[in-house]
Amino acid sequence: MIMMADPMRRNLPNALTLLRLILAGAFFATMSLSVVRGDGFEASRQFWGNLSVALFILAAVTDGLDGYLARRWKVVSDFGRIMDPFCDKVLILGTFAYLASPRFAIIDPTGQVVGMQTRVWAWMVVVLIARELLVTSIRGVVEARGVPFGADWWGKSKMILQAVTAPATLFIAVNQTFATSPFFSWLQLVLVWATVAVTAISVLPYLVRGRRLLLQTPTAGEDP
Repeated sequence: MIMMADPMRRNLPNALTLLRLILAGAFFATMSLSVVRGDGFEASRQFWGNLSVALFILAAVTDGLDGYLARRWKVVSDFGRIMDPFCDKVLILGTFAYLASPRFAIIDPTGQVVGMQTRVWAWMVVVLIARELLVTSIRGVVEARGVPFGADWWGKSKMILQAVTAPATLFIAVNQTFATSPFFSWLQLVLVWATVAVTAISVLPYLVRGRRLLLQTPTAGEDP
């Protein structure tokens, strides 16, 4: 039994990481189906939209579970260190890109876009992507010098808030009862703006920590 358990413990966290990538693909597919126009458009949109929300939540659960199991069983691998953040970025950034797409645009009779059903605009997605690119670049430079540069409290809080906001704003947008409710409309707006603000602010501690570590750590070829 021990011989069987060890391979399972080594492989299960990585399998959950790959499952998250598959769930992300299914999520994007159902998101696309939720806006296909035709007979019964509103009912179809609600069904596929709610299925998308369920898939996102399931993918988010695997995100927390794979890291927890890898640390608990002490089976953290290079594969997991690479693929886990990659799958996270695909799911989160891809979701916000979809939420800011024209499919959720509110268009007036003149053809002008006057709002977004999700309250997510394209420039907000740019902020999210820019933050991830900057932190990834800092991490790459610092860790190239042999210094660990893991996520801090701000980074983890940002991730949790994004993982809550994405399915919540989608759920409100595709369900007419909630979309027309003043309370849920206000909640949607607050969640989106809070996510953008926290994401932008969360880069500052990384900049400070990265600068400090780079000043303390010599580059290759330098005397310590």
